[in-house]
Amino acid sequence: MASSMGGIKTAGDLVARMQLKKMRLGEAKAYVADKLGVSMFDLSDSTVMRGVREEFDIGVVTAVPGLAKGLEAKARIADLLGIRINSVERLRAKIGTGAGTT
Repeated sequence: MASSMGGIKTAGDLVARMQLKKMRLGEAKAYVADKLGVSMFDLSDSTVMRGVREEFDIGVVTAVPGLAKGLEAKARIADLLGIRINSVERLRAKIGTGAGTT
């Protein structure tokens, strides 16, 4: 797993999600960096990633009024990375939007 990347403070949570999808660490970092439009080095820079997370509205450590939190941030992460997140899919199925609908 992506240890020492700082979790939600940087991009560790995003890289870890891709590792759970069977990507190797280097491949996961490259994929996330490409999706965010930053270098692999920037993924562990908390100052750069704070701005990137605010720009993409995918959640930050300290809540900012008007920005996504919780499931809203997870849904944006799922869309950005092109992955399924079970809690997001269950919510979408309940409200009748997205891939979880029939």
